[in-house]
Amino acid sequence: MEEMLKMLKDLTDANGIPGNEREPREVMKNYIAPFAESVETDHLGSLIAKKTGTVQDGPKIMVAGHLDEIGFMVTHIDDRGFIKFQPVGGWWEQVMLAQRVTVMTRKGNIPGVIGSKPPHILPPEARKKSVDKKEMFIDIGASSKEEAEEFGVRPGDSVVPVCEFTVMKNEKMLMAKAWDNRIGCAIAIEVLRRLKDEDHPNTVYGVGTVQEEVGLRGARTSAHYIQPDIGFGVDVGIAGDTPGVTEKDALAKMGKGPQIIMYDASMVSHKGLRDFVTDTADEKEIPYQFDSVPGGGTDSGAIHLTANGVPALSITIATRYIHTHAAILHRDDFENAVQLIVEVIKKMDRKTVDQITFE
Repeated sequence: MEEMLKMLKDLTDANGIPGNEREPREVMKNYIAPFAESVETDHLGSLIAKKTGTVQDGPKIMVAGHLDEIGFMVTHIDDRGFIKFQPVGGWWEQVMLAQRVTVMTRKGNIPGVIGSKPPHILPPEARKKSVDKKEMFIDIGASSKEEAEEFGVRPGDSVVPVCEFTVMKNEKMLMAKAWDNRIGCAIAIEVLRRLKDEDHPNTVYGVGTVQEEVGLRGARTSAHYIQPDIGFGVDVGIAGDTPGVTEKDALAKMGKGPQIIMYDASMVSHKGLRDFVTDTADEKEIPYQFDSVPGGGTDSGAIHLTANGVPALSITIATRYIHTHAAILHRDDFENAVQLIVEVIKKMDRKTVDQITFE
């Protein structure tokens, strides 16, 4: 497997729900450290890799993807050994049932499956409705509460989806769990790698934030630590190219370039920065797509409110089936997002940042 695909596999196969991002943080650290002069972790757990350009006090550019993936947390074990759980991050009931999961215990990982009462014994009207999360449970094959506890399960343990990284028959299409948002972490890593031998007068921070899925929390603490001049939140976006989805629902198509997010529920993108980025893309003939998302948000929503304000922009990768066990994205969109951010950083200096900020 080529080096790039191995990095993507290592990032997505790692398990890390909000509040327990240790595995993906270690993977990101191993990959980004060779291209950074320092790698630190803030007190909440976000990883911050720093690379200074040709000017020691140049503008600080933050490129942030979040380490956490949506998952579940063990809340209770019943007398028969079935696990009750709390979703951590946004889940839709229809995509949860009969899906395999991994329960992360202090004694090691345990396989399980999400179950519920069989439809065969439900009344006809109940079959037409989705099963409420509160009625679901996780079956780990334990025969009693005592046996589950012997396995190492205890309240507070993390539970993550199961989907091994897969290169599809069309090799540009990549399937994995946790693209939301290990692809953002991969972009941050690759941006620092490609800037390693480039001259530019900026200090670039590649950041893996924690707890994005429960409120953009790590972006808040890491941005407070960095105090950036410019912020980029790199994340996944909605792909509008599946059956039943129209342009009224979502504009972006996979393989047509990264999405430039004009608006979402957490932020109105900074017009000066947005124009600078799209002008750079036009100049370098890098494809991109505009999009807006009426609900949800990215780490940019926290970054842009840091201190006295930070010009910020979300650059996202159109992805199918986000917030499920298995998502699909297009490798070209990843490559073009990296190229675009690298070219933008190479064009920036203090004068440019001031023009973006104040004009």
